[in-house]
Amino acid sequence: MDPAHRAVADGERLRAKTLIIAPGWRIATVMIRTASSPLFPLREAMVLLCGEVAPVSPTTVPLAAAFGCVAAGAIAAPNAKPASPTAMRDGFAVEAAAVGGASTYAPIFLVPPPPWVEAGEPLPRGSNAVLPPEGWENGTVVMDVAAREGVSGAGDDIARDETLIEAGSRIGPLHMLALEAAELASVDVRRPRLRIIAAGAPIPDTASPMIARLVVHRGGEAEVVRARSEVSDIAQAIRDGSADAVILIGGSGVGRSDHSAAALAAAGELRAHGIAIRPGETAAVGTAAGRPVLLLPGRPEAALAAFMALGRPLVARLAGMQDERPRRQVLVRKVVSLIGLTEIVFVRIRSDGVEPLGGAGLPLRRLAQADGIIVVEPESEGFSAGEEAEVWSL
Repeated sequence: MDPAHRAVADGERLRAKTLIIAPGWRIATVMIRTASSPLFPLREAMVLLCGEVAPVSPTTVPLAAAFGCVAAGAIAAPNAKPASPTAMRDGFAVEAAAVGGASTYAPIFLVPPPPWVEAGEPLPRGSNAVLPPEGWENGTVVMDVAAREGVSGAGDDIARDETLIEAGSRIGPLHMLALEAAELASVDVRRPRLRIIAAGAPIPDTASPMIARLVVHRGGEAEVVRARSEVSDIAQAIRDGSADAVILIGGSGVGRSDHSAAALAAAGELRAHGIAIRPGETAAVGTAAGRPVLLLPGRPEAALAAFMALGRPLVARLAGMQDERPRRQVLVRKVVSLIGLTEIVFVRIRSDGVEPLGGAGLPLRRLAQADGIIVVEPESEGFSAGEEAEVWSL
């Protein structure tokens, strides 16, 4: 492995720098990464960011507000649905044995005539089937039906105490269908709150809205705030608010106007600056005010790659979400990667397989076509065309 990418002691990675943040702030001695500093392995950075993170406390929300959240526990149906036999179609409610053998050549007279029922209505007492409208002609039954034909029995849709969604599952549209059918008024969910700080972001700011949408897509809430590029302003923004975690975007490099790492160190603890992922090498992790902080680069493809590598599992851990699983799919073109770096490659799903779009420096017009990513481990040189790779959905 290239020595520039191996794991070494903190003192080898960073250099000491004393900062006078602002009047009223303490003098902070922090370890700031230089351009030549070695990079932290992704797995090590993950432990530093998520190792002490626990799921947020459950909260009870009205069912209408539960969509997209993560179920805090298994949710079961309080009652059977339907509660009694119910018509599945429009027609006449009959007792099947009373119309057995009926046809146009052997019509059966029923006295009194069978009652009409609409789909979704309970069956009248004494009936166990629904005769289609064409089965009734000139006051006679001209078609036979079997018992329970056209009928949904009690508990056929949902049994009493049946689990509708497992703990740690994100509540999607079909989960909502079942929960609404079960007539639940509220459910317990975990919905972590993330404070997203755009540090000296350009106009228009495209990275922070993108990350906010990804947080919401994974069951969290996102508050986006802007901070000037000065160390004191960024540090104050990190400390402010009551979110469960902070994602800081921009100013992560080693340029003269890049102060986000120093601000994180001033606000709390800078644990790792410079992660062995590409794109996203200037990402950083730390803590402040008792909550995890993730620093992402400002370029959209680098911010997205670093979020998928570090932010996605952070949000999942806070939400108590079940482990997401990638899908193995065939690559239509080869992927070449550098040994020593975890490479994030954006991909587009096609009918004939998965097309690699690229990684570092990917233009926005290409990034917008991405459906997912593949992760090339640091020990791998990539994948051949026709080889299967694990694809993580965006």
